[in-house]
Amino acid sequence: MMKGSAKVGTANFNEKDIRSVLKRYLEVREYTESLCKGLKTEDYVVQSSFEVSPIKWHLAHTTWFFETFILKPYKTRFHPFNDAFDYLFNSYYETVGQYFPKGMRGTLSRPTVDEVFSYRKFVDENVISIADQENLPDEITQRLIIGINHEQQHEELMLMDLKYNFYRNPLKPEYAPYKPYEGPKPPELTWLEFEGGIVEIGHDSDEFAFDNESPRHKAYLEPYRIASRLVTNGEYLEFMEAGGYSDPKLWLSEGWHKINSDKWRAPLYWDEKKDGWYVFTLSGERKMDPEEPVSHVSFYEALAYANWKGKRLPTEEEWEHAMRDVDQSPGDNFAETCYLRPVPPSVSGKKILQGFGDLWEWTYSSYMPYPGTRALPGSLGEYNIKFMANQMVLRGGACVTPQSHIRRTYRNFFHLGERWPFTGIRLAEDLS
Repeated sequence: MMKGSAKVGTANFNEKDIRSVLKRYLEVREYTESLCKGLKTEDYVVQSSFEVSPIKWHLAHTTWFFETFILKPYKTRFHPFNDAFDYLFNSYYETVGQYFPKGMRGTLSRPTVDEVFSYRKFVDENVISIADQENLPDEITQRLIIGINHEQQHEELMLMDLKYNFYRNPLKPEYAPYKPYEGPKPPELTWLEFEGGIVEIGHDSDEFAFDNESPRHKAYLEPYRIASRLVTNGEYLEFMEAGGYSDPKLWLSEGWHKINSDKWRAPLYWDEKKDGWYVFTLSGERKMDPEEPVSHVSFYEALAYANWKGKRLPTEEEWEHAMRDVDQSPGDNFAETCYLRPVPPSVSGKKILQGFGDLWEWTYSSYMPYPGTRALPGSLGEYNIKFMANQMVLRGGACVTPQSHIRRTYRNFFHLGERWPFTGIRLAEDLS
């Protein structure tokens, strides 16, 4: 399990140099395996709901990605580790072949955990050796970079899924030691105003970004205000105690049906006991801290809270425009800090705080293509674009996200009712 500072990989590397990319590849692959230190064999195979996947599957699927999209098409005289892995560890690539049902991943006792780690070693050795081939196509370097970013997404997913799997266990096991937060209390929430007008949104540099982040394009914004920080547990508890979960006027129709059919009365991982509310974390169950940002809320809950406050959620264009002068810093709460939970801002002042790290922030923007978006060629075109329906955009990264993985233009997306991601709330409102 993670102790101290986690080595995730440097943010900057030469994306044109295969050896620099390979160095980054090894850093990320090593970090993935470091997340497993301290796990028992049984921890690797649990799948407690359809949404989550076993840790063993994540380790194998990320390896399958490099084998499928780099080694098989480009490595001379390459022989796969096991032909059956094409079926077992393909996630959703229809153009690659059939895949094992997602909800059944937890039924696989074989391959064993040891075999999966052998598979990772086998693929790593072959990926490293590919740099020695003559006349190496540029496409290999590009696919390696996509695969590295893909694996970083699964590093976050591993922690999300481990948390949910451990939560479903009545023993409430701990994944990592609890790291106390010793910073200041959260500052008073303030509002930052933006004139709006015609702004530019989207990725526009030569550095890597996913296909759903571009092209850069113009958007028109009305004048608006955005909150300086995320909503806290204590603030959300006020909503709960005021009857927020029992007032249909605050909820979308689908949200109202969801909270009643699933009997939601608090965020995921909250449990009310005789002496107050407790929250399950990757460090076990702990007393709810009212000063920490509220997390693991669905879009429905985020919007209901905003309605209760007489505010709204920002659009993704408003969010990105507001963050245009906000840079990531070492103080941001990403996976490297090892809190593995959202914490209050480490600084104060009348500026945007927690823009990067802590929690993915729900926006009121449907996950749709930008004007002129083009999917990647071939099977990799299935990576993002095919999911552009019935999902909402989230921005900013979370406390389990590798810091080097996030950009201002990064677009995450989830269905409106999902709560197992590390999601939070930032409010906005019109200026008029």
